[in-house]
Parts: sequence; structure tokens; C-alpha cells
Amino acid sequence: MSSTPLSRRGFLNAAGAVALAGAFGGLSACGSNTGRGGNGGQGLQQWYHAYGENGVQQAVERYAKAYTATPVSVQWNPGDYSSKLSTALLSGGGPDVFESTLQISMVRANQIVPLDDVIASAKDDFAATVLAGHTVDGKVYGVPQAIDMQMLFYRKSMLDKAGVKPPTTVDELIDASRRLSTGGVKGLFVGNDGGVSTLGGPALWSVGLDYVTPQHKVGFDDPAAATAIAKLRELNTSNSLLLGAVKDWSEPDAFIQGQVAMQWCGLWAVPAVQKALGDDFGVLPWPKHSGSGTPSVPVGAFGAMVNAKSKRIDEAKAFVKWLWVDRTEHQEDFNLSYGFHIPPRNSLSAKADKLKSGQAADAVRFVKEHARSSNPPDWTQAMRTAFQDALSRVVREGADASTELRGAVAKAQDELKRLYG
Repeated sequence: MSSTPLSRRGFLNAAGAVALAGAFGGLSACGSNTGRGGNGGQGLQQWYHAYGENGVQQAVERYAKAYTATPVSVQWNPGDYSSKLSTALLSGGGPDVFESTLQISMVRANQIVPLDDVIASAKDDFAATVLAGHTVDGKVYGVPQAIDMQMLFYRKSMLDKAGVKPPTTVDELIDASRRLSTGGVKGLFVGNDGGVSTLGGPALWSVGLDYVTPQHKVGFDDPAAATAIAKLRELNTSNSLLLGAVKDWSEPDAFIQGQVAMQWCGLWAVPAVQKALGDDFGVLPWPKHSGSGTPSVPVGAFGAMVNAKSKRIDEAKAFVKWLWVDRTEHQEDFNLSYGFHIPPRNSLSAKADKLKSGQAADAVRFVKEHARSSNPPDWTQAMRTAFQDALSRVVREGADASTELRGAVAKAQDELKRLYG
């Protein structure tokens, strides 16, 4: 998270909203306890980070005010929400209810409580991949609030003019990117770092691999991982990528302004692209590499969690159930009235008029068919850093993919052994 207000896409490529480096000891908290969870204050306190979309703060305050079982005060947290929340939880205090992405360290440190009883009546209605991102050892610790996802935008008229079909494989994407690079237009924009921060997961998924397996093993300890990463290097040496854009991949400016024919971006950009280009664009998942791989769209979702140190755990759980399970009208409002997001419950996304046609409907379908978690709970910061560093050396410097990934695999194995024994 940055020090500026974020839209709900800010967490998609983060290792987790809370960096709990000291969760297993060694980090002492500083500052006063501003939450009510550890000090027995009256009513419940609920924390949000400072969303960038207009109206979100007023909406969540309105929801809290409508809850009559106990008073709920909303604390809006501009600045470094990640560090502030981490410090509050490590101090033994903090808010009763808060939003975060799930990290296994939070569970191991007994900082949050399971919410299986809270979500039980609607569990099957939540998107499976998103719910899995809030589950550790079979227990649910966060109730998903909103889905954000990434996908590939392409300019229909540019592809038609070049005689290029929307790519369905990585090789087709590389070929299309080359063919679409002409004059002052580049074929593809995946970020100013050449896709290092955005495409590691899609590369693995394209060959049927993942960060971590369901059996808690390293998911990319396979020769196919090096093949997939080498394709990102091929893309970066194709002279078809836009680099050095004024705004990075998360903003659609380069695509809207015609600097590129294709761009990796996210669902949040659809309204701005529609306003600028009308129907002259389509969207795609990241393509598969081969027959064993799959197309993919990374998804992420903040979840509502309950502080295990709260003095009012039962009341906090009741409030989370009321807001994020029972009150579907609030869930629809939160997802569709401020920015552009997919409700994490299938029944709500299916009936939302904004999501029934065009590119938005395609995005909903991609989530159902091709969603992969951008932040698995047991994909720790140490693993992520090792993998990203290896990816950067391959993609940006031309290092050998097999050699670099061996180091990342070793670090991930050490972390998984620490977590699971």
C-alpha cells in the first residue's frame, strides 16, 4: 500500500495488506493503541484503508450507522494502512473489525478468529477462488468484500487493420505484439518494468503451475516454470513493449491515447476506456502457453476480519455477518456504486445490470472460468521477494531462468517448512 489514497486495486499485487514480519516474535509495537479491540471501549470499531473512489467513506459510515445491535464507529485510515494495522494487531489491541488480505502469519500468531459460522449460510455463493484466498487449513478467516481482477485489453480496430486475431496462446501474443508495433505505436504495455511485477503468476499459470500447491509444496519447482519465464524475456526483447510510460500499467492512459494496441490493466479501467473508445476494445485473459496450461486472470479481494484480541468478539462477528452476508443491498452498493468491481457473491454478480453485457460481462466470465489468486495466504513476503528478484534478473537482465528459479525454489521450500513443518 502506498501513502496516497488507493482504489480497490491497490492490493492485487501486494503480498498482503499486513506485513507481519514480527508475527513470530522479535517485533515490539510502538505508539498508542488507537483501536477499541484491546481496551474494552464501548461499541465496535471498524477500520478501512482510505479508498480512492469518491463516496466509499460515506457509504461505509452509512452502513455502520444503520446497524442497531451495538454502536459501530468507522475509522478511515489514510497513509500507510498496512503498517498501522500491523502495529495495532501486534500491540494486542487494534480495531474489533478490519479489512485485509489474509496471510498465514496472521493465523499462526492467533491475531484473527475463524469466521466459518459467520459465512456458513452463504458460503457456497462466494466465488471459490476468492474464498480460497481467505482460507487457511480449511478455516475461513475473512469474508470477501469486493473482487478486483486484471486482464488484457486490446484495440479492435488496430488488430483488424493489422490482420491480427485476439491471441489465445503466449506465442500468439508475442507475435501479435510484434506485428502491432508500427510507427509510433507499440504492440503491448504490461508495465514499465516489463511485466516483472504483474506477470509472474500468469506466466506460471500459463503452463499449469502455481506459486504453492494444495499440498504445501513449491508450485514452480518444475522445468516448465523456466520455459514460461523465458517467454517473458522473449517478450521483453521483441522491441514491441511500451516502456517508460508516464503512468504505469494500472492506469489505462497509454491504451486510451493510442500509444499501444494492447495493455495489461484491470476491470477498474473499463468505464474510462468505454468513455474514450466506445466499443472499440475487447478484453482477454492472459493466454495459455501450451496444452497443459490455462488462460488466467489474477483476482484479489479484501476481506472483513475479526481481531482475536477484541473484547467483543461475538458482537464483532455478528456485525460482519450482518454487513457482508445478510445485507446484500449494502454489498451491491459497495461494489457497484463507487468505482467498478465484481461482487464476490455469484448471485449478486449475476444480477448486476452493469455486469450483464459487453466487456464487463466478459470479465465476470473470466473470473468464473479462469480466476487465480494473486495473494495466496501461504505465499509469504519472503517467497514473493525471492521469486520477483529471480524473475527480474531473467526478464530484465537475461539471466538463465533455470538457474535463477532454483534459488527462488529453495527459499520457498525453507518458508513452507517453517510454516508446515
